[in-house]
Formats: sequence, structure tokens, C-alpha cells
Amino acid sequence: MEKQIEIKWQNESDKQDFPAAGSYLCLLYGNKTVKVIVGKLKAAPVSQFKAKDIFRASELSLLGVSNSHLEKDRKKIKDGQPLSPILLVRDKRNGKVIIADGYHRMCAVYSYNEDELIPCKIV
Repeated sequence: MEKQIEIKWQNESDKQDFPAAGSYLCLLYGNKTVKVIVGKLKAAPVSQFKAKDIFRASELSLLGVSNSHLEKDRKKIKDGQPLSPILLVRDKRNGKVIIADGYHRMCAVYSYNEDELIPCKIV
């Protein structure tokens, strides 16, 4: 891991994050269910969890540092640009967390500090 760097965050998720989350969630759920989930995500308060805990709960692997989207987010962090909170869905049926939007941001943050508190909306 690289030296500690301050990672800045926006107070709210970007508007385009919600359609992106919906697009991904449509692969897992029906349209009606996705509309309900996205509506709940929009209304959810921002909370925080450690990067390493989100990865453990999601059971996803980290992207390699050569990924272009990951590099864009790493550049934003280096340049001091605030990142959008990530969007999470509790998949109670499978006992894990779905990263509905923000996977690349998560990987970028983790590459700097696995203990970083990540602002997120979770339903």
C-alpha cells in the first residue's frame, strides 16, 4: 500500500450513480424490484464502513492496478477531488453485500488505505 493520503468525499452520491446502480441491479432482480431498491438508495442516509469490511461482506476481489477505471479514480484521489459515496444493497438471501455502484472507487480507495471509512448509502 502507498503512503497515507487524504481521501476526500462528497456529501451525497452523484445523480448518475443511481441509474448506473439500477443498470447493474437489473442483472440480479426484476425491473419492479430495482425501482424500489433505487428509490430506497436515493432516500437512504449516508453511513460509513471500512473499505476492508465492505470487500469482505461483498466477497469481491480487488481489481488490478492496471484497470483504466481504477486509475481514473486513483488520479482523482491524488488530485484531491472528492469521490461520490458508494451504493450498497444487503443481499439477505445470499448473506452478502452487493456493491451496486462504486466498485472502482472502492478498489482505488483500498489501494491507499484498507481502513479508510467509506461513505455509502446502504439498503
